[in-house]
Amino acid sequence: MSRLRALQQDFQRYVLLPDEHMDDQVTATARASAQERLGIYANAYRLRLLEALDTDFPGLHTLVGDEEFDRLGRAYIDAHPSRHFSLRWYGHQVAKFLRDALPYSDHPVLAEMAEFEWAMSLAFDAGDSAPITVEDMLALPPEAWAGMGLLPHASVQRVNLLWNVPVFWKSVQAEADPAAPEQAEFPMGWVLWRQELNTYFRSLTVDEAWGLDALLGGVNFPDLCQGLCEWVDEEHAPAHAAGMLKRWVQDGLVRAIILP
Repeated sequence: MSRLRALQQDFQRYVLLPDEHMDDQVTATARASAQERLGIYANAYRLRLLEALDTDFPGLHTLVGDEEFDRLGRAYIDAHPSRHFSLRWYGHQVAKFLRDALPYSDHPVLAEMAEFEWAMSLAFDAGDSAPITVEDMLALPPEAWAGMGLLPHASVQRVNLLWNVPVFWKSVQAEADPAAPEQAEFPMGWVLWRQELNTYFRSLTVDEAWGLDALLGGVNFPDLCQGLCEWVDEEHAPAHAAGMLKRWVQDGLVRAIILP
């Protein structure tokens, strides 16, 4: 291994986990010691990652406060060094980190907030595609519904949350004083998506949450009707499914119809 390559690797290790190993490889000046010069780079690395986390998780930041968010962020940085050339994807393991690492795992609302905010980011950054319209659905011949499938819009995200973190997040975005998050008795389904440059979310009933998951899983209309029989009788299942499809199309959640 060349001396330059070894020096680069030592410097990278120092930035990721500062120690004194690099001191004898850096020249001190009258203005700053070797340790101080090295610290500039190590601190800049962490500050840039903290800035990225703050951009992606404003609700989490507000929930825990400035000091705790700094501690939380630095703990995440130590556990998950940046491995992608784009900071856009750096926070993809924050929710899992908060579920697994003490003391944050003792406060599940934190992981749910991070999960919701990451889903918002994924919805916003998803690929563009024009959604279908209700008129497109009405133009289908009756026989097409027997085996029709639907492709969801690329921005559609699904989460199940026990805490009302979307309400808290909305208050943060409105720069209003958010009320403390509340825990529900049972998890509630939420769907998130984007229309043009605007990101939206809304809560779901249990049957609609199942239906959207089925749509994302690629089921066709007959299978959707069959699955909804858990909540409505077989006679009314097709109308119930059609009503859901209309709402999804109106919301812009569907980008294409797949005909058999």
